[in-house]
Amino acid sequence: MKSIQGIQMIGTQRSGSNLLRVMLDSLDQITAPHPPHILQRFMPLLPKYGNLSENRNFHRLAEDVCELINVNPVPWEEVEIGAAQIIDHCRQNSLQELFRVAYESAAYQTNASFWLCKSMKNMFYSNSIESTGIRPYYIYLYRDGREVALSFKKAIVGEKHIYALAQNWMKDQEEALRLRERTDPDRFFMINYETLTAFPEASLQSLCNFLHLPYSDKAMEFYKSRESANTAVGGKMWVNVTKPIMKDNTQKFLHELSYEDIAIFESVAGNTLRKLGYPLYTVTAPKKIFALEEIDFYAKENIRLKKAFMLQADKDDIEKRRPQSELINRIIIN
Repeated sequence: MKSIQGIQMIGTQRSGSNLLRVMLDSLDQITAPHPPHILQRFMPLLPKYGNLSENRNFHRLAEDVCELINVNPVPWEEVEIGAAQIIDHCRQNSLQELFRVAYESAAYQTNASFWLCKSMKNMFYSNSIESTGIRPYYIYLYRDGREVALSFKKAIVGEKHIYALAQNWMKDQEEALRLRERTDPDRFFMINYETLTAFPEASLQSLCNFLHLPYSDKAMEFYKSRESANTAVGGKMWVNVTKPIMKDNTQKFLHELSYEDIAIFESVAGNTLRKLGYPLYTVTAPKKIFALEEIDFYAKENIRLKKAFMLQADKDDIEKRRPQSELINRIIIN
C-alpha cells in the first residue's frame, strides 16, 4: 500500500463529531468512514480468541472485525473489506494492526492519503495503538458537557441519568487532556464545537493547515455529500448532517435541563468545565460531595431510564444496529 497517514478524533460523542467527520470526508485527501468502533468493541473480547500468534485465532478475529465493519449501520461506501485482504497487509497478529489496515485499505480504495477514525474512545487505547507503530494526528473535539448530556438524553446510545453522563464526560475530557500532555504538539489539535459551528470555514482552514493539506470549499458543502445522506439514513440521531451548520445550536441546556440536573452535572464535572473555558451556572458547583445512597439511586435510575428509552426508541434505528449487536453477543456467548 502507498504511504497513508492516520487521523484519530477523540473526545465524547454527541459533540459534533459526525459533523466534523463528514466535513473532512468532503476533502479529496481524506476518507472518514462512519466508525464501527473496532477497538472499543473488540479489546474486551480478545480473551475469547486465545493466543493471536496462532494464525487460526488471528484469522477468526479478522473475520469478526470485517463482519463488524460490513454490517455497520452506515456502510463504508466504495470500500470492500475482507479478512483475507486485510490479513495479507498485517505486519503482526494484533487487533491494532487489523484496525490500521482496515482504515488504510479504505483510504487506498478511495484514493485518499489520510484516513480518519471517529471512534473517540480510542484515546483510552492510545498507548497500545502507538506501540504498534501507528502515529496518528489527534483531533480533540470537545463541547460543553451539559449540551452533550442533553443530547445523549435524546439519543438511542449512551447513559441517560445526568450523574452518569457527567461522570463519563469528565473522564473522557480528562483522558484527552492527558493524551495532549504526552503527545507532540504537531500531532495534537484542539477545537470546540462552539467555535466550529460559529466559524466553520476558519476552523476548517486552521485544521487543514495543521494537517498540511490544502483547504477546499467542499468542506462547507458537506451536507450535500453522499456520506452525509448515508449517515442520516443510518440513524435518526445523525439527521442534522444533511443540513447546513446550525450556528445557534448552543446553550440549549439552560432551557431544557432542570436546575437540579445542571447542578448535579456541575458538581461532578465543574472543574473540567472550567478547565475547558465553560462557565458554571449553579452556586454550589463543584463543591457537593455525593452520598453513597445518592450514587446508588442515580445508578438504578440510569438503568431504568435506559430501559424506558429503548421501549419508545425508533424501531428502524434498533433494527439497523441489530446485526452488530448480534455479532458481539455471539462472540460473548461462544
